[in-house]
Amino acid sequence: MDTASQKTGLFATWRNLFLWKQIVIALVLGVIVGILLNATGNEAIASTIKYIGTLFLSLIKMLIVPLIFVSLVCGMTSVSDMARMGRIGLKSVAFYLCTTAFAITIGLALGALFQPGVGIDMGTATAMEPKTAPPFIEQLIAIVPTNPIAAAADGKVLQIIFFAIMFGLSINLVGDAGKPIRDFFESLNTVVLKLTEIVISFAPYGVFALMAWVAGTYGLDLLLPLGTIIAALYIGCILHAIFVYGGLVTVLGRLNPVRFFQGIVEPQIVAFTSTSSSGTLPVTMTAVQKNLGVDRSVASFTLPLGATINMDGTAMYQGVAALFVAQAFGVDLGMSEYITIILTATLASIGTAGVPGAGLVMLSLVLTSVGLPLEGVAIIAGIDRILDMARTSLNVTGDCACTVLIAKSEDQIDMEVYDTPHVLETPKVTEA
Repeated sequence: MDTASQKTGLFATWRNLFLWKQIVIALVLGVIVGILLNATGNEAIASTIKYIGTLFLSLIKMLIVPLIFVSLVCGMTSVSDMARMGRIGLKSVAFYLCTTAFAITIGLALGALFQPGVGIDMGTATAMEPKTAPPFIEQLIAIVPTNPIAAAADGKVLQIIFFAIMFGLSINLVGDAGKPIRDFFESLNTVVLKLTEIVISFAPYGVFALMAWVAGTYGLDLLLPLGTIIAALYIGCILHAIFVYGGLVTVLGRLNPVRFFQGIVEPQIVAFTSTSSSGTLPVTMTAVQKNLGVDRSVASFTLPLGATINMDGTAMYQGVAALFVAQAFGVDLGMSEYITIILTATLASIGTAGVPGAGLVMLSLVLTSVGLPLEGVAIIAGIDRILDMARTSLNVTGDCACTVLIAKSEDQIDMEVYDTPHVLETPKVTEA
């Protein structure tokens, strides 16, 4: 076989791989390439490769506003029973709050067990100014957009969700007069979903570039000394995903947890590399509908909401990080401080934007609530990207678990799709 034939064969084999397998391979190769670049002093090459990942993230972010608005309007117009929509909203918020409290508790427990701050030299830390959270009533008022167009331009997801819900509700209330608009949004939704499918097909290349940049920039020299806090968070995220989410899917939903995790591999990996819950939203919506059989009327509501207020991974990170800072500075925390951290981290995680690095800002609020020095945040900032990857992946897993459970409780899930493993394994069509 000549070289050209071999290349053609490899290319065809790659194209016929299922997308999630392409993403996993790209992730592993990106880590290997990044470590090699760091070890040979070629960090500049890793920074150059990052541009490919940045382009992919830009494509993903391009989809966020139209996908949320169009899919949520369609979801509202497909549900004539407003009482049912209210039930879905209450179930979603209750799920997200309860699992967030579990996450921060697990984070504190692992922080106490691993003691990541013991032996860390905080002498190089630079002080940070504490951030002041706006009053709760102001946060509620801010949900209502004074200018929906500006809210869309600024990517203010909660405001977009509010306007989409009100717009969809109005279409339902006007009856037959709203049918042309309803039909228009149905057609527009089909176009947006096709655009999403096109963008997602570039995921392996974006994942490779981002992982090569992360590994090439940080290397092993920075990761090893702070390996304990990294290990504590990663173990916590895995435990929370398997036992809390997997347990809820099994016990409450009476669903196969293996199929659940199989169906969300793609959004988990994209979240891991992009560190953005909102940026992963297009991939998440596609996965829960196509792989797990969730009806669009549920997914279009719970997933955008979850990407905004469900931050279990962020809450767990804040618990581990708070213990890290306390141990590093030799501060003993009592039960009242633990309870304060749980409450503050739960509420702070709801207000954390689903974008990279936002959890680091919210951490200052948690530390301030129990009087811990903010200098410790400067040390954690050095590895924040590594921690952000795990917590974002957990956030997205929680969004999917909530969506599946609510869809099951509302009888809005296609069990034939959910229970059929080959749905995930549908090969892509390759032109001759």
